[in-house]
Amino acid sequence: MRKLSVVIANRHSTSISLEEEFLSELKEIANLQNISLNQLITQIDAERKHENLSSAIRVYILNYLKKKQRY
Repeated sequence: MRKLSVVIANRHSTSISLEEEFLSELKEIANLQNISLNQLITQIDAERKHENLSSAIRVYILNYLKKKQRY
C-alpha cells in the first residue's frame, strides 16, 4: 500500500492510498491519455459515485480495463 498526495482541480490537496499495482495502472492510463496523474484523479473525483476517492480510483481502473478487453 502506498500513500500519495495529490492536488485535485489545482486547488484541493488530499491523499490517497493505493496498492502499487493500482498506482502503476493509474499512471499508465494517465500516460495513455496524455494527461497528468493529478488531472486523471481530478476527473475521477468529479465523476465518482463512491464516497472514498481511493475506492473510486480502483473502480475506475477496473472499468477501464474491462472496456479495454472488449475492444
